[in-house]
Amino acid sequence: MNGTTASTSSVAFNINHRTKPVSSVTHQFTLLTNFNPPNKQRSPRRRVNHALVEDNNILSFLQVLPHDLRDNVLNDPKRAQLVEVILDLGRLPEARYAGENGGQYLRTTEVTMEELEYTQSSVGEFGGDNRAGIEGTLHRISAIKSRKGNVIGLTCRLGRAVSGHIDMIYDLLHYGKSILFVGRPGVGKTTVLREIARVFSDEFHKRVVIVDTSNEIGGDGNVPHGAIGSARRMQVADPSLQHKVMIEAVENHMPEVIIVDEIGTDAEALACRSIAERGVMLIGTAHGERIENIIKNPMLSDLIGGVESVTLGDEEARLRRSHKTILERKAPSTFYFLIEMRERHHWVTHRTEKSVDMLLRGRNPMVEVRKRDDQSKVVIERWKTYDDYSL
Repeated sequence: MNGTTASTSSVAFNINHRTKPVSSVTHQFTLLTNFNPPNKQRSPRRRVNHALVEDNNILSFLQVLPHDLRDNVLNDPKRAQLVEVILDLGRLPEARYAGENGGQYLRTTEVTMEELEYTQSSVGEFGGDNRAGIEGTLHRISAIKSRKGNVIGLTCRLGRAVSGHIDMIYDLLHYGKSILFVGRPGVGKTTVLREIARVFSDEFHKRVVIVDTSNEIGGDGNVPHGAIGSARRMQVADPSLQHKVMIEAVENHMPEVIIVDEIGTDAEALACRSIAERGVMLIGTAHGERIENIIKNPMLSDLIGGVESVTLGDEEARLRRSHKTILERKAPSTFYFLIEMRERHHWVTHRTEKSVDMLLRGRNPMVEVRKRDDQSKVVIERWKTYDDYSL
């Protein structure tokens, strides 16, 4: 991988509950051992160096804003960090920037209904999830409606096609295992999915299908944005139909990789399991910041194998030194890897089943921490103890 590996020593947990010092230089992280990438009947893949480059197409974004706001944003020295512009009826228009709390007012007069109507007329039609886009771009416009159905607020989010993010997990992609990303809104989950689609389709030459519920991954319009490479994109008529389109993608289009954003219902979690059982690689995102959020979520816990209550016999409870009623993972995990995106350049990588089993036993699993240093090189720290609260 293009980057450096931190050489640290720590303690590893073995099955006999003994500990011994190991070195991250001579012992690879558990999730990478005893596994060889499958041999493909294709020419060897060449490692590609991905420079961290961002394309936000800000001029197209500015065209949907009222005229005076365009100039204010364009002349702002912080425009490279712009995340979104907020237009609420009767309030001051506000710009929000990455790395800053709160926002910055763009002028001293309130937003009018005419300005909201102008922005609406400049974008595509709002769907059932109250989202629209600008054709040929990755920008997203989300509406707030009154009880009568009138738009009284707009969140205009600047979409970015960032190449180079893939270096954070390029080594993991070679294993052909399903990966689930979790993280707070705005941390860059959809951006990562977009680049993974491009790399799998263009560099790994795999058949990739994106289930794009809100057109966030492939952009608005019938022709997908070039940021997804040669991956195919299936649009979803209504968010409630996402799980059906996922199954349709497998049955009709023979994908090797399916990419889906914002897995949020038990029907979608069940569709993920069905797809994984058919041998298709899944790349997805889910609501939650940490692996514990997925474990505790009754609708999404199936993604990590599900959790069930088990009653032990007296002898078994004594041997385990535990209560008679315990929690255990009830099935194999749909996703082999789970990655917590703490920040855009700070990720924590779990081998899902091992981490879930350890957390359910009240122990801290061993994880990988992946960051970028001051020179934007990826640094991987192996054998780090997961320090979040255990269950």
